[in-house]
Amino acid sequence: MFLVPSRYTFSYQPVKLFSRFVVLVFALIWAMPGSTQPSVASRLQKQMAEAMAGRPGAIVALDAVTGKLLAEWNLTVAAQRLEQPGSTVKPFILMELLRSGKVQPGQRLACHRPLYIGGHRMDCTHSPAIASLDAIDAIAYSCNTYFSSMALRMTASELAETLHRAGFTSPTGLASGEAVGHIATPQSQPALQLQALGDWGVEVTPLELLFAYRRLALQKLEVQKPGNSQPAIVGPVFQGLERSVLYGAAHAAQPLGISAAGKTGTASGVNKPGSHGFFVGYAPADKPEVVLLVYLEHGRGTDAAAVASPVFTAYQKLWHENTK
Repeated sequence: MFLVPSRYTFSYQPVKLFSRFVVLVFALIWAMPGSTQPSVASRLQKQMAEAMAGRPGAIVALDAVTGKLLAEWNLTVAAQRLEQPGSTVKPFILMELLRSGKVQPGQRLACHRPLYIGGHRMDCTHSPAIASLDAIDAIAYSCNTYFSSMALRMTASELAETLHRAGFTSPTGLASGEAVGHIATPQSQPALQLQALGDWGVEVTPLELLFAYRRLALQKLEVQKPGNSQPAIVGPVFQGLERSVLYGAAHAAQPLGISAAGKTGTASGVNKPGSHGFFVGYAPADKPEVVLLVYLEHGRGTDAAAVASPVFTAYQKLWHENTK
């Protein structure tokens, strides 16, 4: 055996001590409160994959304030797939109607079935026992009768412009090779009504839809600032989104340990049979931190909401434990 003379052994000790010091420093930095560890993001991404259970589609989570990507599953699909958004357009329609004074928040409308629009049957999915709805209920229960009726108070160009302003034709810059949504201007009353339900004349990528709801989350934060006069005007939109998760159309998205607000959407595929489903929303409901989108290539909005629930719950656990 070859032995190193003892007079040389001292030279190894400083190197060994220094390496231990470096490891310790990096461990301390890694554990600093407020740092976003890659392992946390990967664990959330793992939860996304488990929640999807092999179903085709995409999930993306953003930091509500910065717009930074927190975690994703199938980002390319979210960036490149164009789909009709279904009822996820309704909050933007209601916000415009409220701001323009064309709808009063407390004004109630009777919901009747069946609902036919231009040869399409668009019956509401909420309970028939809910026979009269105001603006908040209309969002919470996603009432097609309410929105197809109230949309007639807008012109075709006003409706199309509302969707443009929402960001449905605005690439996000979050992924390369993004597709761009497009919006048609309705030329008939039925087309206008169907567009207000997200079922005609509008296609959007899941990422564009996600960023549109991030803008809603930012507005939610803005209206809470002292002296802001907007809450009384647009408050029903945010209340409706919160109640949608609490007990309405998006109730399947209700997470554990955190409140949430959001909307489901179901629509027919333009070039494929069957329907696809969206859930998009933010949490916590009162002070948004994360904005989440679930897109299922096959299914309904309620299915997408059920996928969102464990992801919201995982966010609450992972990110908040990481910052303690």
